[in-house]
Amino acid sequence: MTTVNPPRLSSPLAVLAFAAAFAVTISACGSKSDTSSPAAPASSVNKSSTDTCPTTAPAEGTAPEWTFTGATGSIAVAGSTDTSAPMVTVTSPFTVTETQVHTLTPGDGPVVAPTATVSVCYMGVNGRNGSVFDSSYQRGAPVDFPLDGVVPGFQKAITGQKVGSTVAVAMTSADGYPQGQPRAGIEPGDSLIFAIKILDAS
Repeated sequence: MTTVNPPRLSSPLAVLAFAAAFAVTISACGSKSDTSSPAAPASSVNKSSTDTCPTTAPAEGTAPEWTFTGATGSIAVAGSTDTSAPMVTVTSPFTVTETQVHTLTPGDGPVVAPTATVSVCYMGVNGRNGSVFDSSYQRGAPVDFPLDGVVPGFQKAITGQKVGSTVAVAMTSADGYPQGQPRAGIEPGDSLIFAIKILDAS
């Protein structure tokens, strides 16, 4: 069993590495038919100037808000708070045959449209080995992007939610990266888990 808490960054190079990983993992897939698109240019990854993503690990003994048993393995997820990052515990290898979305804490803002541009804090974990492959919590800053420019599983997790919600999604490889994404350590067939906080939508 692997519990994943985002470590603090130790250097500016680490920030650049995670920003590059985000461009690869989140923006690389613009549609279901194009899963090998090149990474988006760094200029398309915008950080909100008014919000931050907490970098502090969740308290010892934090209770999960969602537990789910997959086709293999299981996960336990607690969303982020105002002061701490999310917790994702993986009994690996974790796989799902159908994408699962769970609202951890409902927000009270407007409903997010399928074509909205959103500002989110997120952490992505690989179900195969429980490793974090990308996290805006590690960078300490949210990311803005259009929902029609990300992988289908991320769209399914956020569309229809209310701004202010924390959400978890366990997505199939088909809704993530069916061909894999080597630079992020994602192999073909990997199920992915995201813990997401929706800060804004426009």
